[in-house]
Amino acid sequence: MTQIAFILLCHKDPEGVVAQTLRLTAAGDCVAIHFDARSKAADFARIRAALAGNPQVTFARRRVKCGWGEWSLVAATLQALRAAVEDFPGATHFYMLSGDCMPIKTAEYIHAALERDDADHIESFDFYGSGWIKTGIQEERLIYRHWFNERQRKWLFYRSIEVQKKLGLARKVPEDLKIRIGSQWWCLRRRTVEAVLALVDRRPDVRRFFATTWIPDETFFQTLVAHLVPEREIRSRTLTFLMFTDYGMPVTFYDDHHDMLLAQGFLFARKISPDARQLKERLGALYAETGREFAISDDGARQFAYLTRRGREGRRFAQRFWDAEGSLGRSRTLLVVACKKWHVAKRLVERVRGQTGLPAVDYLFNEEATPLPDLGGIERSIEKRMRHRRALVRMLFERWDSDRLVLCVDPGSIELIQDFHQDRSRMRLLEIECAFSDEYLLGHARRVGLAGPHTPEAALGLLLPTIRYDGKFESDRLRALALSGHYRMVQGGSVDENTQALAAFLDIPADQARAIAATEYLFVD
Repeated sequence: MTQIAFILLCHKDPEGVVAQTLRLTAAGDCVAIHFDARSKAADFARIRAALAGNPQVTFARRRVKCGWGEWSLVAATLQALRAAVEDFPGATHFYMLSGDCMPIKTAEYIHAALERDDADHIESFDFYGSGWIKTGIQEERLIYRHWFNERQRKWLFYRSIEVQKKLGLARKVPEDLKIRIGSQWWCLRRRTVEAVLALVDRRPDVRRFFATTWIPDETFFQTLVAHLVPEREIRSRTLTFLMFTDYGMPVTFYDDHHDMLLAQGFLFARKISPDARQLKERLGALYAETGREFAISDDGARQFAYLTRRGREGRRFAQRFWDAEGSLGRSRTLLVVACKKWHVAKRLVERVRGQTGLPAVDYLFNEEATPLPDLGGIERSIEKRMRHRRALVRMLFERWDSDRLVLCVDPGSIELIQDFHQDRSRMRLLEIECAFSDEYLLGHARRVGLAGPHTPEAALGLLLPTIRYDGKFESDRLRALALSGHYRMVQGGSVDENTQALAAFLDIPADQARAIAATEYLFVD
């Protein structure tokens, strides 16, 4: 008899995690939970309390701080797998899920499908010849060591590769392993999982190798399963329906995607929007049904490719189904830093990144050269960013897999701030009030083209009061918005006052906020 142990990797939405776990265990299956150690301890405590006493639930013995593209994701998976193998001796299959996955078939259907086919379901393609990697580095993922998070420390990530190339530090792949690649969402049989864990225990060289590869969750299990299991027993496809937009981001599904999802030949789907409450309710009820039949069309991917191609060619007339939601998402918080001295805001944001690990981006709507990840072209000009601003910011949330994002904005961009304030997401505003010397204002006038090297002194004297008033006018307009989450840091203010504002804005402990607010060079011109 088939019993599934779901390996649930999650980092947010404790109520959603509890609901998902109760739904899966009600059908007789088990769940092993790894809740990211970077997440709030209070959220984890709520999950533990809500699921206490449920014999079909276990937790990873050690929580890992996870980062995209890092070994930490594999380490977290291994922690949850070991707990599941030990605590659920009757489990026949181990199925990887994230917190935003939902079933698109009944439990009855899923169990029958796994029982019919005695195989492991995991994408496992040749690393070098399959073309699975569409953009970015390929061989460099393996032959060089990666110690820095590419999304949080991009310069260090790529600089370390350059240094290793110059010094000839390329390494060899373990000789007996043929590297395979594929999606991290798999379903493996018990004997396969036990064989993988045994290999990891007896081959520390394999663990060391993958621990410094880039994005090992796409190669580690895929390679080891192919090494341990006969090819005839591997189905090189995921059982979880997921797609990527033409901007390279996962498609998010909403309430009106219900019928399309049920028609796909998959068992689960990701990513379900946190705001798709009706869809979640319907899929949750579906899982418990019996005797349900499904008409499989498998046309979602074809429709997606068709619409994507026409969007790229400029022939798109109807809304694409993955663009159905124009909001950033109710569960998300946009943290806007408004400061006229851009270098001050950038310094603050850099310290916030270092102290909190929060994803943060500089003046992307004001400065063309702002470093941004590749988002399929939407990020390439300020005009394009502004036109698709909500889509762009939503993609950044998804790219960094976070429900909080720090964003720098010029105080003069009042319409932009108003637009984000009117969104269904939460927005907080941190205004940094700065002192402006005549020397600074003259430099600003030259930087923005109001003055040049030959501008007469008399003309400059007339400009300065206007430029100075602009700053006060912009501050007054921000206050007129009457935002409930409007906080202020002041150049020349006390560290205590600035700490209090920063702690409330970021929702972080006071000592962490003080470490940022007390930065000596923060307000230096």
